[in-house]
Amino acid sequence: MNQAFVALATGLLLAVFTASEAAPPSSFNAAKRLAEREVYHDQSVTFYCGCNFDFESGPNLESCGYEIRKQPERANRIEWEHVMPAYDFGRQRQCWQNGGRDNCRRTDPVFRLAEADLHNLVPAIGEVNGDRSNMRFGMVNTPVHEYGACQVAVSFQERAFQPPPPRRGDIARTYWYMRDMYGIEISRQQQQLFTAWANQDPIDEWELERNRRIAAIQGNGNPYVSNEEFPGLPEPEPIFSCNVRKTCSQMASCEEAFFHLLQCGNGRLDGNNDGVPCKSICR
Repeated sequence: MNQAFVALATGLLLAVFTASEAAPPSSFNAAKRLAEREVYHDQSVTFYCGCNFDFESGPNLESCGYEIRKQPERANRIEWEHVMPAYDFGRQRQCWQNGGRDNCRRTDPVFRLAEADLHNLVPAIGEVNGDRSNMRFGMVNTPVHEYGACQVAVSFQERAFQPPPPRRGDIARTYWYMRDMYGIEISRQQQQLFTAWANQDPIDEWELERNRRIAAIQGNGNPYVSNEEFPGLPEPEPIFSCNVRKTCSQMASCEEAFFHLLQCGNGRLDGNNDGVPCKSICR
């Protein structure tokens, strides 16, 4: 990572928060309280599975057809999920190398800001949050673990977590925000996937309202939601090519299949027109 860039970004980040009348949460625990009281106070649907919930009694698993995989205690409570895991924005900082998350909390003010950033926090069923852990987002192959009618799939073998279609754009825009705000590096493959996801799942009214509420609390919005500073989507360098027209049997991954469907216009890959190509590798 370019250290000069990180130093400059850190200075700008602290200046933004200092100059604002609003103030960022002082800690992850403070952020969770603020998110419950001031962001999600009138919202009652979990991020990944769309289950009805309240913060006192937890999720109503029957409301979304959720089936417990293994952990009934965690499945019956709401937890705050970091869309970009703490591992991803922590491991690129020196504090993580010298003692992990606890050391970063003690010694690194920028890590504390990132960990408590409300733009990166969403309410999720605890079991899903625990299974996802710090897995990368992606389209998973078999074997997978699923949760009944909840449109989430996890592959522990591939270390990959596949979110439901209505949340994929939200995830992409959150990752771009965290990348730019805290100088986090994201792989080219992930950038390519997120561009496809953002195009598939455009900004909706709740995403806009959530962004407004968070900006009022901590003093900054997500420009990929508000479009105030960055009117267009980023165009990462392609890692796949449209030069050769491929069939599903020639795809090396689900990400490549999505690229050929969305970027190259190869509609034959999506035989039933449901937006998902190559069912043999994309579930």
